[in-house]
Amino acid sequence: MEEFVLLDHTYLPEMVRLYKSAFYGEPWNDDWSDEEQLTEYVKEKSGGFHAINYGLLIDGKLVAISMGQITHWWEGTNYVLDELCVSPDCQGTGIGTHFMELIEEDLKKRDVKGIFLQTDSDKPAYKFYHKNGFKDVSEHVSLFKGF
Repeated sequence: MEEFVLLDHTYLPEMVRLYKSAFYGEPWNDDWSDEEQLTEYVKEKSGGFHAINYGLLIDGKLVAISMGQITHWWEGTNYVLDELCVSPDCQGTGIGTHFMELIEEDLKKRDVKGIFLQTDSDKPAYKFYHKNGFKDVSEHVSLFKGF
């Protein structure tokens, strides 16, 4: 059973676990061996003033998270996507694209005009975002997708 949810602080341990599993190994190789540092990072990314954090549960297990915040800009209100990850067990199955669709649906209901994010151009995430309609904004790989 699938459930699209808004994440709050009660999900913090699961968010930390999923984030570490997604970024600790290839291709990112982020050394998140310091659990306290990782927990503080997830708290910072998920706890902003206008934070909206999404999760996808499958059979009660958190398999995808998005941590971001609403920002108000002269061009309109955007969602700044700070972090998005999918469980390594689910990568390549279409879950990430489906999750992005669910996020976009919810943001449109909130009258958000687009999603802004940054990623590394040499990682699979760059191709993933392009596949899902995002466009390069500048040389340092800032991406935006309007809807």
